[in-house]
Amino acid sequence: MQVNLETLSPLERRLHVAVPLNEIDSEVQNRLKRLTRTVKMHGFRPGKVPFKVVVQQFGAQVRHEVLGDALQRSFGDAVRQQNLRVAGYPKFEAKPVTEGANEFEYSATFEIYPEVKLGDLSATTVVRPSLEVGDAEVDKTIEIMRKQRATYEPVERAAADGDQLVIDYRGTVDGKEFTGSSAKDHTVIVGEGRLLPDFEKQLVGTKAGETRRFELRFPDDYHGKDVAGKTAAFEVKVSRVAGPRLPAVDAEFARRLGVADGEMGKMRAEIRANLEREVRLRIKARVKEQVMQALIEANPMDLPKSLVQLEMQHLAGQARHDLATRGIALKDGTALPHELFEKQARRRLHLGLVFAELVKAHELHAKPEQVRAAVEEQAQSYEHPDEVVKWYFQSPERLREIESVVAEDNVVNWVSSVAKVQDKAITFDELMGNK
Repeated sequence: MQVNLETLSPLERRLHVAVPLNEIDSEVQNRLKRLTRTVKMHGFRPGKVPFKVVVQQFGAQVRHEVLGDALQRSFGDAVRQQNLRVAGYPKFEAKPVTEGANEFEYSATFEIYPEVKLGDLSATTVVRPSLEVGDAEVDKTIEIMRKQRATYEPVERAAADGDQLVIDYRGTVDGKEFTGSSAKDHTVIVGEGRLLPDFEKQLVGTKAGETRRFELRFPDDYHGKDVAGKTAAFEVKVSRVAGPRLPAVDAEFARRLGVADGEMGKMRAEIRANLEREVRLRIKARVKEQVMQALIEANPMDLPKSLVQLEMQHLAGQARHDLATRGIALKDGTALPHELFEKQARRRLHLGLVFAELVKAHELHAKPEQVRAAVEEQAQSYEHPDEVVKWYFQSPERLREIESVVAEDNVVNWVSSVAKVQDKAITFDELMGNK
């Protein structure tokens, strides 16, 4: 077998391979002979079909199969010989075998994985938020829970932030209605942010039975492209104004939160424990995001186009599935444009290559005890943690997901150990994203 390697670009290669035809001819003959012993043809007993008849009937098919096998086998041998890591799927082009030729020749064009040269992270600064959960944070969380469980009673006064309104509205742009321009008996909590801020502001001060007319300019980046950046005229009729009534913080409130005996101290302790777990997770996520960005910046590389395309397809399929699970179905045959996912695909692929190299270089693989600890920590947020732990360990696939997360954590911890970590106090609202 003769092999010639051609470099087309930093990541693109073309192999030219020539396989002796006598090897292929010999294999074709061997397969046809084996076929004569098993083939069944009308008019002949099994194993008694003449060789010439088998050749006439199956010769072309067998030769095609042998050529395909020879191509795959020789390509694998050539790749190993040249010490190449193939990325994606090669494009094969076989030369026609002419009369008198003594070789089967083909070319394979493909991309290779980039060489990952790990950069220096010692000058990188990672800002680690710090927050201690105290009584104030517990009180604030209880208040949020009260608002989430609020009931609403009609009021005679003008509407204010936090009130629940039932409205009919109709909007037009240049005198014409548009998608989502009207609704009847629509319920809205003023100030909750479900509608455009300028729309909700117009509801403040209204009373039941009142009709209000106003103009509103849609943001330039509004998701409804037909009205983005345009001014609409709205007419809103308020049919009901109801004020919130928050539940009392008592034993019944505690029982509704899952504290069976309604004991207030136990309720606060559980809320604090949940908050501390949530704070740890959010701090961990912020540190991880900074580490990810630092790894991308410290390890620039070209990415194989074929792998980027595959990752874009994967993300598009995942997004379509997620929409379907939420009851949002795309029309039959409709596909999400893969280009929407290019930036995300590049980032994921880039990080995956760097992570893999770091794990190998610094032995950051997930250890069994780390995997068990991660599973047990996740299980703590469920009512029956032991059953959740058992459920994870019953499935190698589920465990692999945990192992991947643990390995990522190991990489983040390693980077944090070599980078400059700066602790910075942060407020509860800043960390939780509350207004």
